[in-house]
Amino acid sequence: MDRNVVEFRLAPGDVSAIRFGLSPGHELAHAVRVLAHPHYHPLQWGWLRQARGRAPARALDLMRLLVGPDGYLPDFLTSTPGWDLGPEEELARLSVADLAPLRADLLKRVDRTTGAEQRLLRALAEHAERTRGLVADAWQQCWDALLAPHWPQLERLLRADVVARSRRTTTDGLGAMVGSLHDAVTWAPDAVRVRLRLHGEVLDCAGSGLVLVPSVMAPRCSVVTEPPAQPTLFYPALGVSERWADDGADTAERLVTLLGTGRGGVLLALAAPLSTSEVAAATGLAVSTASHHLSLLAGARLVDSRRQGARVVHVRTPLGEALVGG
Repeated sequence: MDRNVVEFRLAPGDVSAIRFGLSPGHELAHAVRVLAHPHYHPLQWGWLRQARGRAPARALDLMRLLVGPDGYLPDFLTSTPGWDLGPEEELARLSVADLAPLRADLLKRVDRTTGAEQRLLRALAEHAERTRGLVADAWQQCWDALLAPHWPQLERLLRADVVARSRRTTTDGLGAMVGSLHDAVTWAPDAVRVRLRLHGEVLDCAGSGLVLVPSVMAPRCSVVTEPPAQPTLFYPALGVSERWADDGADTAERLVTLLGTGRGGVLLALAAPLSTSEVAAATGLAVSTASHHLSLLAGARLVDSRRQGARVVHVRTPLGEALVGG
């Protein structure tokens, strides 16, 4: 076994429990790392231009101390990812995180640091209950300043990635989908293997399955493997360009120039999943015209369709999200 490969071993029950989730905490932790080392993150330079001046200094210093520059990320900063997990619930979970695992995570950071950083982390571990409150407050301040203004677009990119991966599962199978997540990820009938830079281990998922989590802010794959946390694989999302965080003030004009009034308007209307008739109502088009534009956008891989209950809805693909986002 390669010392820098994590192998998630899958029993039949684990395969059926592979699922997707979102993690606002993971996005925030990596946003903090981007601010600390922007030269490693060219796809985030557009976001950096907007976010750098808003960063709350003291809260950001504490978050930087906790997340470190690379590698190990304390588990208590990110709860188990879920499809409907939003920042409010993530913060609520952090505010009541068990103190023993929190202290253990901090001591792992102690082992990975030296000097003043190590002394500060050790002091935080010694006063875990007070630290939990300080961290929750810093998390809230950093979220509000750095990612809250961009969360709608960021969330759309994450959900569009999941839609694209789900479609790949439908057309090519689960193994092909997992194997296409990233160059570092490979699929075997009884395991998912992830090549990392600094860590390797073998983990039996033991019937709990594996959570797959797209990320806009992280440049490479990472994993969560230590119980009681859910086995989790984070991977870079599709459709992330350097301009993903643009405010979109000129989006409508730009899309109309590129796609024409009808198709540009339809693509803009799909900020949420809509049926053909809902698209027609939102854009003022006849249903037949909206259907025609949706077909052309689907042919260009800008729009995808899926069943939602008793109806069929249309969503932007990651490519469509990237185009709308800049």
